[in-house]
Amino acid sequence: MTRSINYTKYPLPRIRHHAKSGLYFPLKQQKGNRFYYHPEIKNINWNEAFSDGKPPSLLDIGCGIGKFLVETAIAESGKNILGFEVRKGAVEWTEGVIAGEGIPNAKAVWYSAVNGFPFIESGSLEKVFYFFPDPWLKKKHYKRRAFSLELLKEIHRTLNSKGKLYLMTDVPEVDEFQQGIINGSGLFNFRYSGESEWDISVRSNHELFCIEKEIPFIRMVCEKIM
Repeated sequence: MTRSINYTKYPLPRIRHHAKSGLYFPLKQQKGNRFYYHPEIKNINWNEAFSDGKPPSLLDIGCGIGKFLVETAIAESGKNILGFEVRKGAVEWTEGVIAGEGIPNAKAVWYSAVNGFPFIESGSLEKVFYFFPDPWLKKKHYKRRAFSLELLKEIHRTLNSKGKLYLMTDVPEVDEFQQGIINGSGLFNFRYSGESEWDISVRSNHELFCIEKEIPFIRMVCEKIM
């Protein structure tokens, strides 16, 4: 399905590039006023999320303003894609585009993956995308990185037997950090991917930015070990 969206129809509000640091910690670790933290989600009614009422087969963790999510939904019109994003304004904008364009198989949710996603059935996902996360380069800030053994276990649980996790970053230190967790987990085999081997046709905003500015970035494909 080929379709072009005129995003200028949807004025983008002022959205912080980086979210508040507290949003990178699980709900159970939150203290005091949580007005900026998303509600707890235990269940999602897929009939309300997608027109066919079926659960998602694609998951975009950290979907940002959602252009990759939206355009993947158009390119993969027979599959439902769910996106998580910690910035409420970004989710509201993405949902506005989805509603305005009448896209039946895309849904963005104000949510942080560090809380797990028990509402997604085990073995139900085909692909999980985790692109260009906040790097948190100072060692004392590593604890704010969402990528962890706990997250990797949850991704492994929800992927089907042939499922894949796709990673991208333009920060070598982040790649080394993620590779260390994957190697120690025993949950995935991985390979680095060049342009010719990369089987995702849609390009994320930051990926296009890196290509335009000739900034090197790293692609990794992780295959689930049963």
